[in-house]
Formats: sequence, structure tokens, C-alpha cells
Amino acid sequence: MPASETRITTPNASKYLQQLCKHWSHKYPVEFTPEKGMIPFADGRVCRLEATAETLTLRAEVPGEDLLERMQEVIINHLKRFAFRENLDGVTWTKLQDA
Repeated sequence: MPASETRITTPNASKYLQQLCKHWSHKYPVEFTPEKGMIPFADGRVCRLEATAETLTLRAEVPGEDLLERMQEVIINHLKRFAFRENLDGVTWTKLQDA
């Protein structure tokens, strides 16, 4: 399964993880704690989240390579809405080996 990951340095990692998970929990069966989350989007797409005191890690997993870039955009665009006080314009995703 194609996947990519990004790590964002922020003191608000847990807050953003919880906001993203709560936002999508109205539409998908989201699971989360203050430290970890999983958003199972439709069609086999998944976002896994992990928060430490200083870092928010986001992992996008999709069933097809053609969906990966769009999935990354959706996740980051939603995060930017919650993190509007922080500059997230330089977020870089790293492609992972197929899971």
C-alpha cells in the first residue's frame, strides 16, 4: 500500500491530533487518544497520527499511488485550518516503502 509521512515540530501536537480526529469522527469511525489516532477514510485510505510533546507525525496510506498526493493535501489543508497561527507552508512528505 503506498504511504507517506511528515513530521511537524509544534508544541500543539496533541491538540492538533485531537482536533483532526474529532473533525472527521462525524463521518468516519475514528479512534484516538491524546497521543495516537487513526482516521479510516473511505476506499481504504487511512491517516495515522502520533503526537509527542514537540512533534506531530502524520502518515497517509492509500490503496493506489495515484491517490497519495491528494490524500496528503487533504490532511495538511485541514491541519492548516486548526493551526492557523503556525506557518505550515513548508510541510514535506516522505514517501515510504509500500506497506
